Amino acid sequence: MSTVVYGPEYWLVTLVYWMLAACFVAPPSEFVHGGLTVQNLLSSYLGSEEMNFIYYHIRRTTATAIIHSFIPLGYYFIIGFAIQDLHLYHLHRASFYWKIYLAASLIIPFCVCLLAYFWSLKKWNNHPIAKNLGYLGNGDSWRAVASSIDVEFRRINKFTSGVPGRRLYVTDSWIIQTAAYHLNVAHQRDMHLTLSGAEEHEISPESFQGVQFLNITVDSINEHVQSFVIRLNSLEYGDLKEKLQAPVRNAREIVIHQSLGDRFLLAFKEQIDKNARFNVAQDVELDSCIGCMLVPANTKLQKLCDQPEEGECKQCYCRPLWCIDCMGKWFASRQDQQKPELWLSGKAPCPMCRATFCVLDVSRIG
Repeated sequence: MSTVVYGPEYWLVTLVYWMLAACFVAPPSEFVHGGLTVQNLLSSYLGSEEMNFIYYHIRRTTATAIIHSFIPLGYYFIIGFAIQDLHLYHLHRASFYWKIYLAASLIIPFCVCLLAYFWSLKKWNNHPIAKNLGYLGNGDSWRAVASSIDVEFRRINKFTSGVPGRRLYVTDSWIIQTAAYHLNVAHQRDMHLTLSGAEEHEISPESFQGVQFLNITVDSINEHVQSFVIRLNSLEYGDLKEKLQAPVRNAREIVIHQSLGDRFLLAFKEQIDKNARFNVAQDVELDSCIGCMLVPANTKLQKLCDQPEEGECKQCYCRPLWCIDCMGKWFASRQDQQKPELWLSGKAPCPMCRATFCVLDVSRIG
């Protein structure tokens, strides 16, 4: 048998195939937008993530494992077609190395398919996701836990972050992180969160600006639930904390980069604290903020700046209806988004009566 010389064509095909395979296993944004993901290619089989979250990911992780297991076998056929001199389609002429490779590439998907069949028995009772949910039920079956997660996932107020295939979801009771072959789930009442590290990059592929990623470790008091790490853009950290029931410990005192809106809100509050307060009678019960409905209204618009009445700022006669956070967000939203350095000196209309005001006209309720 003649010795095969592996020339440039062989290495080129090999490089291209395994690069494409790597992109399929961990799809970049171009593959996601092009629909070249397991979720998109098998959407009719997987069903709706919104309606049946747990069953969707049970089927997704199973299908992903099966499809990925065929990648080595795909390489055998591609390289055999591209390099005819290897005689890979004629086993009696192929080298011993390629025979071993073919055997291994057939055994891998065979074993994975057997494992997937085992997982599917008894309506997926054997699947690792089902077993993990069983530890979270406090006596309830894993299907009851799955139903609880499905109900909360359908709500629009959940926190969502990350790319398809590796997303983070935080609902009222659960924190969930998806991955290619598994699903991390923890109950909010049973977990401790620790800010374990931060990564800073000079440029982000999405925004072409500097970006900071935070690593948050999720530890559960349930011994059967494994710890996992959340990787989160620091600009989303404030939104995440609003959805969490437990505080995030920052033992290393990591400096977190805030978003432009967060920095403005901090400066807005500092200025409002310098303004004169608005006093209300003790027997007056304040309504909840109509912006967030989470806290009582704690701000009042009253003309305090030295502009004359005929100037831009007007007296507002609305009763207190907004908290300082919502008022600050409203004020920022009415400014020129291209000139953030001018936001504090800007003006905005009252959300109710449209009377113009500036930051000097906003008072905390004393």
